[in-house]
Amino acid sequence: MADFKRQIAYKLRVGDILSGKPIMDNERFGFLELDNKRVVRVNIVANVVEKYNSSEKQYVSLTIDDASGQIRIKIFGDDVAKFQNINQGDTIMVVGLLRWYNNELYLTPEIMKIQDPRYLLVRKLEFEKEMPKVVDKNEILALTDQIKQRIKDSEPEGISSEKLIMELHSAPELINQEIKKALEQGIIYEPRPGLLRWLGV
Repeated sequence: MADFKRQIAYKLRVGDILSGKPIMDNERFGFLELDNKRVVRVNIVANVVEKYNSSEKQYVSLTIDDASGQIRIKIFGDDVAKFQNINQGDTIMVVGLLRWYNNELYLTPEIMKIQDPRYLLVRKLEFEKEMPKVVDKNEILALTDQIKQRIKDSEPEGISSEKLIMELHSAPELINQEIKKALEQGIIYEPRPGLLRWLGV
């Protein structure tokens, strides 16, 4: 019996997947070409933002979002019962196969587990450690403006530093650095640890 070599499940962001190039083998999807890798299986952490059940109960579609983009997970047949506990609003880790149909790239799941929402932040930190980059002054200034604007717009409730890190497309270390500077300047304050409120003018 021939050995079956399981494809690597690459840890990726949805945005990375959507930026890849689908390579077809005749009419069938072969693999996703991404950074010189041939990607067939992926490992994603994201929020379920939409769930659709067909009336026949033999098909379920989940739309997931990890702040970098959205992709659909399609579940068929017996697998519908297997993953019936996954609902809109859940944060999940999914390992699955990439598929292509009707000009849409989607996932068929092998494993799906509900995770603590903070796991999204953990995954983002993992990516940032793998992707060091030089940041120029203009980018820092733009980030500072974005942070201030998000905190202003969140009044009167305030916004958590975790939410800022998830929503802004910059390295977590850089975001924390600029939050700390704003706290030191007295532009913002923390009514309780991790919650940011606007104080400046």
